[in-house]
Amino acid sequence: ETSARSAELADTLEGVFATAGMHPHDASGFDAAAAARIEELLGDPRVIGVGECGLDYFRMHSPVDDQIGVLRTHIAWSNETGKPMVVHVRDAWPDVLRVLDEGSAEHVVIHCFSGDADIARECAARGYFTSFAGNVTYPKNEHLRQAAAAVPLDRLLVETDAPFLSPQKKRGSDNHPSNVMITLAELARVRGDDVEKLVVATAENARAAFPGMR
Repeated sequence: ETSARSAELADTLEGVFATAGMHPHDASGFDAAAAARIEELLGDPRVIGVGECGLDYFRMHSPVDDQIGVLRTHIAWSNETGKPMVVHVRDAWPDVLRVLDEGSAEHVVIHCFSGDADIARECAARGYFTSFAGNVTYPKNEHLRQAAAAVPLDRLLVETDAPFLSPQKKRGSDNHPSNVMITLAELARVRGDDVEKLVVATAENARAAFPGMR
C-alpha cells in the first residue's frame, strides 16, 4: 500500500520519484497478490527502484526464511528491470551479502548504512552504493563515521530516512529533507572533504545509482 501511495505522489509531483517493494518487516505477508501489485508498480517509469527490501534480524517481525525468500524475489526484479535495489540491513550482514552474491545482484544501494568500515569496503568492492543518514552524527556511532571515511567518493550517498533519524542537533524532532545538509557536513568532516565537493559528488552519485531520475 505504501509503495502504491509513493507511486501516486511521484506521478503527480514533478521531481519526485518512488520505489516499490516489500520491507523485511512485512515479508511474512508477501503473497501472489502483493507480488503482482509490486511488479505492476515497477512498470511505472516514475518508480525508479526496487524496495525498500532486505533483512532485519533486530526486530524480527517476519521469520528469517520469509525475509530471505522475499529478498531473493526483489533481486530477480532488480536484475530483470535494471532498476536498483534499495536494501535495508539490520544485524544481518553475513546473510545479506551472501544472498546478494548468490542472486548476482548488480544494482544495489545500501540504505541507511549500519555496518563498519570493513563492510563498507566490501560493499564498495562489489560496486554497491552506500548511503548514510543522520545517525552518522550520533556520538555512539563512531563505527559509522569510520565506515563513511572508508567509502570511495564515487560510491557515497546521503539521505535523511525522514521522519526518522534526525541528526544529533535535531534529535527529539521529526527529521525532514533539509537536514541532509547537517549529515553532509559531518561526512565532510570525517572524510576531510569540502562540503560543496560532497554536495556535487553525492548528487552525481544519486543520478548514477538511480538512472531513472535523469
